[in-house]
Amino acid sequence: MIQITSGMSIAEKEIELQAIRAQGSGGQNVNKVSSAIHLRFDVQASSLTDLMKSRLLNCRDSRLTSDGVMVIKAQQYRTQEQNREDAIERLKEWIISNTTVQKKRRATRVSRAVKARRKESKQANSQRKQQRKKVSVD
Repeated sequence: MIQITSGMSIAEKEIELQAIRAQGSGGQNVNKVSSAIHLRFDVQASSLTDLMKSRLLNCRDSRLTSDGVMVIKAQQYRTQEQNREDAIERLKEWIISNTTVQKKRRATRVSRAVKARRKESKQANSQRKQQRKKVSVD
């Protein structure tokens, strides 16, 4: 089981991990070692709740295919194990960021004291600017 939050987890069988060769220059082992990881997570076939599934499927993410499969490619690290951990961690972050509900902002009023301080500072600035004017001799 992969623990996402304290109340949410995903079975490891729901995630398909495939080792592939990483892109870019790599030296002597570049054509021999498959250190990159392709993680595939089928949102529709997962054990998540229907509400979470709909939120994940409605998010605008280029890694989400039209079939509802999330594809994450991890090739940042040199070892396959580190890339596997990185891919799973990125999947966790994606699920958490798209399933948490943002709290609505509650409008508050500006207090009378804050308004007074603001007015005083504006008047002080105005006085300062008035003193910069040229003095007229009449």
